[in-house]
Amino acid sequence: METSDGAVRATGIAAVAGAFERPLARVLELIAAMLVIAEVVILFVGVAARYVFHSPLIWTDELAQAIFLWLGMIGSAVALNRGEHMRMTALTARAGPAGRLIMEVFSAAAGLVFLAVVIRPSIEYVEEVSRIMMPGLEVSKAWLTAPLPVGFALMIGIAVPRLFRQMPAPVAIGIIALAALAAWFAPLADPYMERLGNANLVIFFVLIVGAAVLTGVPISIAFSVATFAYMVMTTDVPMLLFVGRYYEGMSHLILLAVPLFVFLGLLIEMTGMAKAMVAFLASLLGHVRGGLSYVLVGAMYLVSGISGSKAADMAAVAPALFPEMIRRGAKPGDLVALLSATGAQTETVPPSLVLITIGSVTGVSIAALFTGGLLPSIVLGVALCLVVRHRYRNEDMSKIRRATSAEIGRAFVASVPALALPFVIRFMVVEGVATATEVSTIGIAYTLVIGLLVYKQFDWGRMIPMLVETASLSGAILLIVGAATSMAWALTQSGFSQQLADTMAILPGGKFTFMGVSILAFVVLGSVLEGIPVIVLFGPLLFPIAQKMGIHEVHYAMVTVLAMGIGLFAPPFGVGFYAAAAIGRVDPNLGLKPIMAYLLAMLIGLIVVAAVPWISIGFL
Repeated sequence: METSDGAVRATGIAAVAGAFERPLARVLELIAAMLVIAEVVILFVGVAARYVFHSPLIWTDELAQAIFLWLGMIGSAVALNRGEHMRMTALTARAGPAGRLIMEVFSAAAGLVFLAVVIRPSIEYVEEVSRIMMPGLEVSKAWLTAPLPVGFALMIGIAVPRLFRQMPAPVAIGIIALAALAAWFAPLADPYMERLGNANLVIFFVLIVGAAVLTGVPISIAFSVATFAYMVMTTDVPMLLFVGRYYEGMSHLILLAVPLFVFLGLLIEMTGMAKAMVAFLASLLGHVRGGLSYVLVGAMYLVSGISGSKAADMAAVAPALFPEMIRRGAKPGDLVALLSATGAQTETVPPSLVLITIGSVTGVSIAALFTGGLLPSIVLGVALCLVVRHRYRNEDMSKIRRATSAEIGRAFVASVPALALPFVIRFMVVEGVATATEVSTIGIAYTLVIGLLVYKQFDWGRMIPMLVETASLSGAILLIVGAATSMAWALTQSGFSQQLADTMAILPGGKFTFMGVSILAFVVLGSVLEGIPVIVLFGPLLFPIAQKMGIHEVHYAMVTVLAMGIGLFAPPFGVGFYAAAAIGRVDPNLGLKPIMAYLLAMLIGLIVVAAVPWISIGFL
């Protein structure tokens, strides 16, 4: 009887929690969607004023930055509600019910601990900078920093009701109590932890981060909890500095391009521009053995990077090709394997958010990165095509009709507006005509016009979901950048970076050994983390070492990004592989064997790129 009453009470609490969470989430989604629109409009006004009327507006950048930070933090709360924060799910997916519950409890407790303890120092940080005025808008800088405490509070407002909705009430109350106790007693360990010296680096940044990531804690939360706990329990550094580094990582002007490119990629798919590109390539190569596989490689090269999300890139291409490829006899497992491989192969194709992030945290020229990223991806693409050629050498093409010249011509004419966009974007950034942020607004305006007037395929009903998806992905990315920036700062202050530099410098073999170790490290890191947090965390540490050893920074960037891409799409841990399987609606197990040949080909291609610097820097 007591169990029955307890179940009723738990159900009632869950209902109340859901009644609170759902309206809050809906309001946040609408606000986030409006902020995305405002961001696009304000930046476009700034671009028009600068390039059309030759009268730059000072205030547009400041206002866009403020809106971006509000968008990022509210988007983080939206991503939390939608379960879209980047995390490693390989172990949780394989765990039994009891193991999965333990991991979920740990993940929820870790998130609540961080959110609860960070609000107070973030409010103090807002008060600290409130006396600073922004010159363009002539308002307090508090408007720029206030999104931090507000965003953290909103995430608590989402996390707590969600906790009661998803778990029995006693478990939820226990998690909240556990989080409160951990936050309260953590500072008491300071005298004991300080005695451990550098062993704390292993405890907090290897063991705690590793355990958190492996058990499914969002990467941003795992980084944040470890860094905050390290600073509280082993140092006397004010937590204002932690929040300050968090804010600095999130507020870089280059990151303004993130939501714009995400939205641009969604528009390209919705307006049919991606479909037009694929149709033209299929008319050229559809009649040769493995032709549609070559089309998949080429189409991913064209659309890659524009969306800011590999999942969006794959979702734009796969649905247009997979049905016909299966009809021709292709095995579903091979399709998902090749889709995953092309996702890794095109990581350096501009405009890539990973390349933009490298420019943000290391100071490397984004124009140089965009120029250097084109050829390395082609090298890996050729390696993939060689595997395709071997794999489909006996494909029966007797029933496949070759497209006529007239059909190819019509497909080309239809695809020209779509094909022009990636080249225009890359040309404008590489030639210095416009920044990555400015060109993304131009791309959005171009896509809207082409979608409405040329392709006449524009679903207004999808606009709000697309805007919400943009805010959610942008918020997830921004929170990771902030967390990884603060973590990288803590590692630097601990002396770890100097120790790492000294260790790498004395490795036998000089820059060749350093490059080999870097490839191995970034493949492993890419398999358990997303590319952006890895770059933010390790870029400031390793790029200066590479330069000291005589490795060109653009060359090193291409090698590390491709290595991370291979790790990201390599099973069993690479989350990109499972994303490709979900998009292709194929059992991941079917792709495990076919992808091995593609991974081997890409590793060979990566070694070629690493051994021949000209591939990366020959056109700089």
